[in-house]
Amino acid sequence: MSAAPAVPTLHGSATVAMSVENAFAFFTDSFGRWWPADYHIGQAEMADAVLEPREGGRWYERGTDGSECDWGRVLAWEPPYRLVVTWQVNGQWQYDDDPEHASEIEVRFTPNGPEQTTVELEHRHLDRLVAGQAIHDTIGQGGGWTAILETFAKSAEAQM
Repeated sequence: MSAAPAVPTLHGSATVAMSVENAFAFFTDSFGRWWPADYHIGQAEMADAVLEPREGGRWYERGTDGSECDWGRVLAWEPPYRLVVTWQVNGQWQYDDDPEHASEIEVRFTPNGPEQTTVELEHRHLDRLVAGQAIHDTIGQGGGWTAILETFAKSAEAQM
């Protein structure tokens, strides 16, 4: 019996006109200000998206009705250069609380000078997700993670 083929890793990148420290801080502290509100999985419309600033912290959305819906957990918190979170959203766009079904998203912040930072994202282990290929195919449409990171960069630069 052969193993199921792995779902390909997704990548994204963007450059933001701010220092690496400011880029990491805006990405994490202001997550709900720049994350597209349409990209949520909770029952209620999304009021905020929260990334708790520590290993073991939650990554979740808060609905307009006060409800909360988890997306995953923080695996690595290394300001201002690296962040790793689990993605526990399955192919039906529902939270899966089984950590064995979690993919991982690693975000790296690399300075390109005093006021320019490259943000690179790798979404790996999608084969762990229930219906991970569906997540891969959906995220891959419409610009994928690069489009999300470009939204982040534009929002960050508008705050300057």
